[in-house]
Amino acid sequence: MRQRSPGGASSAAGQSAVENAYSWRLHRILALYVCGVLGFLALMTWAEHQGLSRHWIGPIFLFLTVMVYAGIGVYGRTSDPEEYYVAGRRIPPLYNGMAAAADWMSAASFISLSGALYLQGFAGTPGQPGGLAYLLGWTGGFCLVAMLIAPHLRAMGLYTVPDFFHVRFGGRWPRVIAALAAVLCSFTYVVAQIYGVGLIASRLTGVQFEIGIMLGLGGVLLCSFLGGMRAITWTQVAQYVVLLLAFLIPVSWLAYKQLGSPLAPVAYGAQITKIADLEAQLLDSPAENQVVQIYRERALEFEERLKDVEAALEREREKGRERIRTLRAQNADVGLIVLASRDLAALPRDPAAARERWTREMQENYERARPLGGLPQHSQAFAGDPDGTPEEQREFDLSRRNFMALMFCLMVGTAGLPHLLTRYYTSPTVSGARASVGWSLFFIALLYLSAPALAVLVKFEVMHNLVGSSFEALPNWMAQWARVDASLLSIEDVNGDGIVQFAEIRLGADLIMLATPELGGLPYVVSGLVAAGGLAAALSTADGLLLTISNALVRDLYFQGSDRQASPEQRVILTKFALLAVALSAAFVAALKPAEILPMVSASFSLAASAFVPVMVLGIFWRGTTRQGAVAGMLAGLGVAVYYMLSHVVALKALLPAWLLADGLWFGIQPISAGVFGVPVGLLVALVVSRITRPAPELPRVRIEI
Repeated sequence: MRQRSPGGASSAAGQSAVENAYSWRLHRILALYVCGVLGFLALMTWAEHQGLSRHWIGPIFLFLTVMVYAGIGVYGRTSDPEEYYVAGRRIPPLYNGMAAAADWMSAASFISLSGALYLQGFAGTPGQPGGLAYLLGWTGGFCLVAMLIAPHLRAMGLYTVPDFFHVRFGGRWPRVIAALAAVLCSFTYVVAQIYGVGLIASRLTGVQFEIGIMLGLGGVLLCSFLGGMRAITWTQVAQYVVLLLAFLIPVSWLAYKQLGSPLAPVAYGAQITKIADLEAQLLDSPAENQVVQIYRERALEFEERLKDVEAALEREREKGRERIRTLRAQNADVGLIVLASRDLAALPRDPAAARERWTREMQENYERARPLGGLPQHSQAFAGDPDGTPEEQREFDLSRRNFMALMFCLMVGTAGLPHLLTRYYTSPTVSGARASVGWSLFFIALLYLSAPALAVLVKFEVMHNLVGSSFEALPNWMAQWARVDASLLSIEDVNGDGIVQFAEIRLGADLIMLATPELGGLPYVVSGLVAAGGLAAALSTADGLLLTISNALVRDLYFQGSDRQASPEQRVILTKFALLAVALSAAFVAALKPAEILPMVSASFSLAASAFVPVMVLGIFWRGTTRQGAVAGMLAGLGVAVYYMLSHVVALKALLPAWLLADGLWFGIQPISAGVFGVPVGLLVALVVSRITRPAPELPRVRIEI
């Protein structure tokens, strides 16, 4: 048996004492910070009760939270490469888990997840696979991270995910392809986060959406630009506390209001039965059916226009001009004439634009012409009926297939996200990396268990209290959200009876969580807290993504395989400026409002799953994987996923010939689940090419004596 020398024992004891002192210091700082946040909420609640205007509450929450994060970023500034890239590899598992949870609880999870469950039910629809697939896929992905990826990468002592491909396979191209793939999936992800930042900042301050993006972007840059992973880690710990309180307080309040218990994940099941009863009443309601019929007639009108777009556009213009002439002849109010002129100017400029707009509006009206405004019954397992008509059986099969495909892509994509894997490089040891994943799951579960509950409670609130009320008595917050973005909320008295019907309400997935406090009648301070939580979720993820992209551009592309010489400090400085350029580019794309948050984030998971996971797992567990196999596998997997996604982008369909694009859906799978094709293709190609290019074993030399 080996005996430890007295000197070694004292050294180990001293190291342990230093680590314990460091941990207790962090615990004290965290406790003080939590008390400060709770004290601030109590102060703002008292101030609102004393008459503080809502116009001040929102900006105060935005300014103070961003300033706290920026202060942490300034305090954690560094130019030391080890600190900037991996936070010195000394983050305790508990805090690493909190930081990873904040990094993970992006705008998609905080803002859009409950909205997806509200709109898609538990199982989703044939056209929108989702529901519980997001919870099951994302949570299961962390199990893959813990078992297959994180400990092995941490044991190699790397800085970035492309580093693994360089160290494992050698040569230039594995690292270059991995870096480009990291930039692609991370940029798609960060655009969604900055979109969420603009959405929240514009609602809190009342400024335009584009200005809101720039306000939030300042907080992102102050955290990630100055201190890299060191500053980002402690900023994310602070942001997790805010987003946890922001999520649990309103859902607990709503559960107590409806059920008498604040334990929403335990108590919300009682509301599912009530929602099923309300859905049955709505399906039999004559007023609801009247609204559905009106939407169907509108869809048929657009369908008729599309038969001869040019003639229909000219008819609409002539109607607009005739209306203006009639109003002027009647000496009508100037406001009516101005409104008629705006309607005329808003008509499509040319037949191509008219076809695109009218096609979209036709599809939207057909969707809203379905029962319950196009929403599935909340507790229904899958769309359609396995024992129904052939069409219902087909819907059931497509819904179930897309549910499983999306869950697979989210699970495998989680194991390949570069910004998430880099998070575990900061652990002190391999066992610390495993413990960090466990803590991440714990902190994520605190919110994920409440997300389905929030969707159910909000749907009951809408069906029970909002439906049947008078349009004249609608609360002001609905008009305020509609002004931020009409796609978030629209409500129209379609049948003209002055009463709100369920089919007349259209809520966007990105609205449900942010509007929960106002929908439930909570104090406006809680609305400010929820917005601050959404901002924290978006900022925390954006920080990690921007650092991942800038590292890939500078460390893995600019300096890799070239004669450029620079000191580690100069590389850090160049990484900072690359981060600034990427942030501004992402802000520009987000200002164009390319899509809702959740579809953009889901697409990045398919890209990460296809590009990284097959080759990464083979590289870790199969020594026979060759450089050529890795390159071919990454290119094939990523190529298939990108091709399938781009083939269903409407703008590209109009520009490219049909033979270049995929012909419809493959096996009925939606484009956001493109990874279900990219992953097996990448795995198969990597295996085959590695087998072909694997060098033959050297034969033992035989000495022949004469």
